[in-house]
Amino acid sequence: MELPTVAIVGRPNVGKSTLFNRLVGKKLALVDDRPGVTRDRREGDVAFGGLNFRIIDTAGLEEADSATLLGRMRMQTEAAILEADVVLFVIDARAGILPADQPFAELVRRAGCKVILIANKAEGGAGMAGAYESFRLGLGDPIPFSAEHGEGIGELHEALKENLPESDEDEEDDDPRGKPLKVAIVGRPNAGKSTLINRMLGEDRLLVGPEAGITRDSISLDWEWHGRRIKLHDTAGMRRRARIEDKLEKLAVSDGIRAVRFAEVVVVLLDATIPFEKQDLTIVDLVESEGRSLVIGLNKWDLVADQPGLLKTLREDCTRLLPQVRGVAVVPLSGLAGDGLDKLMQAVIKAADVWDTRISTSRINDWLSEATQRNPPPAVSGRRIKIRYATQVKSRPPHFALFGNQLNALPKSYQRYLTNSLRESFDLPGTPIRWSLRTSSNPFDKG
Repeated sequence: MELPTVAIVGRPNVGKSTLFNRLVGKKLALVDDRPGVTRDRREGDVAFGGLNFRIIDTAGLEEADSATLLGRMRMQTEAAILEADVVLFVIDARAGILPADQPFAELVRRAGCKVILIANKAEGGAGMAGAYESFRLGLGDPIPFSAEHGEGIGELHEALKENLPESDEDEEDDDPRGKPLKVAIVGRPNAGKSTLINRMLGEDRLLVGPEAGITRDSISLDWEWHGRRIKLHDTAGMRRRARIEDKLEKLAVSDGIRAVRFAEVVVVLLDATIPFEKQDLTIVDLVESEGRSLVIGLNKWDLVADQPGLLKTLREDCTRLLPQVRGVAVVPLSGLAGDGLDKLMQAVIKAADVWDTRISTSRINDWLSEATQRNPPPAVSGRRIKIRYATQVKSRPPHFALFGNQLNALPKSYQRYLTNSLRESFDLPGTPIRWSLRTSSNPFDKG
């Protein structure tokens, strides 16, 4: 049985995202004093005093033409209402009931789901007056609440307990398909990340359009590919730091970086018509430095000419520009047309497997002996560096320890040689590889 769904709806800036963060127990949703911060539906799992449910934070309800960005945001919110078992209809108790609240209360009533009315920001005398005024909406008794301070949380728990259907809280633990693979989609603004995820899901789940930078929050979505459970993370477009002046965009980009840190595989999506811009290389550097497995997607492939010739050139460019992830999969695709999605996911699964690789100590030392014989380490001050032994200390990403003398003087170029040789010998394309150099502390060890 799936978890029941609760949607938080209301006008912009009434405190929906603050309430979402409080219930989820983490600062997942971006919060700012300006209205209209949330654009996409953001989801989270809640364990709240014995209640287990999925919660959806939505964009603020506003009247707007369906062709505009505001109109598309409203359509996303309406879709969340239709999906929900329970709607938390939030008003700003300090502002009282505004004309815009009435048609949206009617919208929620027509949807036929259970509604809990929350009069947020009700702390203090002015807030309580607004809470009483909300009886006019015809949505039942309001709960005076403060999402900021947690006041009214007990009353909300009781209301949810009365209205939520029962759920099987152990469902995920007992799922025979195992834990979902966490995949983050990142890239520059307007690379087509949300369009790609919508195509994967087979529905217009994420807000898209010609405007760059529509996505602000890092949105987490459950999906299944050929029986494999996947948790997809859509992220805000990442621009150069020097070009990010807006506080909200800084929050959105830091949210995307957090998604990279928690992912197992990161798909860096490039616009195939203008690939390998400086910012693309910076994003790949970030993924590598965070130790995540990597796949490069060449989106909008249907818009380029001479596809075979360009693909060969771009793969050569990738090897030259990104030596730290040598052999990374470069997959041409079109999120809009749906081309190349299976090849992308095959590359994602392979990248996850490589990232999780473990190699026995005996095989590593057989390789090390051959690699150092073929190309011995250099001498330092007339004394040759000696590498005695190697072992893998962990995976995710593969991390190896080298033992020997004078390893603190081992040149970076020789470490690169070992990394490339290791990749080739054990089929470790594209994944970050880490080294720990452990020099003997014996002062009488002359090698």
